[in-house]
Amino acid sequence: MTDKVDHSKRRWLLAATTAAGGVAAAGAGAPFVLSLMPSERAKAAGAPVEVDIGAIAPGTMISVEWQGKPVWIVRRTKQMLDLLPKHDAALADPASSVPQQPEYCHNPTRSIKPEILVVLGICTHLGCSPTFRPEVAPPDLGENWSGGWFCPCHGSRFDLAARVFRGVPAPTNLIIPPHKYLGDTKLLIGDDDTGGAA
Repeated sequence: MTDKVDHSKRRWLLAATTAAGGVAAAGAGAPFVLSLMPSERAKAAGAPVEVDIGAIAPGTMISVEWQGKPVWIVRRTKQMLDLLPKHDAALADPASSVPQQPEYCHNPTRSIKPEILVVLGICTHLGCSPTFRPEVAPPDLGENWSGGWFCPCHGSRFDLAARVFRGVPAPTNLIIPPHKYLGDTKLLIGDDDTGGAA
């Protein structure tokens, strides 16, 4: 006696098995494919960082992270800007001759827009992170002080254009990272393909 083969049932079982195998392969392969894509942390480590600077109050600073380093953004007041040239004689490099900034920031304010300073928050001496001291002439920082950064580790001082004072351990001005404006209140740190312009 011969058994009848049900070809339709066999085709259905074959299709169902193939579909299940395909789903399993996709499920197993997805983590592998995703592992090849950079993580958000990896992207943030080297990718440009977009910052909204609209809420920074005059005379204050915010800090953001770019490439694992602090970047300070200061909205300088007119008074702060007016004080900058008054202590040039006390600075080691008042004209920023050492190339610690992009060419479009090689000016007296070391910035694209005078009121906004973007600077890497790492001391050029041993890599410490100086503290923001915007007040004018505190007794512990001397008569030439008109606001800026003080490194408590070894005493280096920088003005509000991130220029280093003479006679301190830090050899050069703080570094100005590449950046550009995407609009009036949007800043992109780490990319300057248009030479800093908005």
